[in-house]
Amino acid sequence: MSDARDEIMEATYRALCTHGYADLTMQDIADETELSKAALHYHYDSKQELLESFLDFLYDSFTERVGDPPGETAPERLRALVEKVLSPPVEDDDERVAFKTAMLELKAQAPYDEGIRERLQRFDAFLHDEFQAVLADGIEAGTIRDEIDPEDAARFLVTTLDGAGTKQVAVGQDPDCTRRMLTAYIEGTLTVDGPDREPQEVGPE
Repeated sequence: MSDARDEIMEATYRALCTHGYADLTMQDIADETELSKAALHYHYDSKQELLESFLDFLYDSFTERVGDPPGETAPERLRALVEKVLSPPVEDDDERVAFKTAMLELKAQAPYDEGIRERLQRFDAFLHDEFQAVLADGIEAGTIRDEIDPEDAARFLVTTLDGAGTKQVAVGQDPDCTRRMLTAYIEGTLTVDGPDREPQEVGPE
């Protein structure tokens, strides 16, 4: 099933880019493979089941790409994590926007579809936990301010990144603004001795 699943997942990606979520059919996905629609139904009973499997497939790819960001310090790792989220590995701009548009349509179903909602929540939970772990490590190492609440800061970062993705699709907002502002937040608000930190008075020895 692995080879067939990979082929179907890649076909689903291409079909979503071409047709979007609302108009997507099993036949559209089958047309992107050498499989017939009947053969596709052999693996997945419905479009719903296939799309849930596709979200699981995306989750595995996302966690592999985004997890364990590089960097020697917590601020470096936070910036790397932001960059990974804002720079998905799709070089073609039209393809990237088309896929993000389809995913935004899919997200719109989450309030009404428990299967989709649970899978989307996994993405948020994973990213939140990654940020929280890096922040906690930074506090312990003395590179992140100890008055910072790692859970709240992580939630803010995830919410901002999610909003940036929505804005990019809905109104064409360039994510560079989000990149700059989050960099300023990490360096100025979270990082020890950042520019927003009040200077410490040094008393006599």
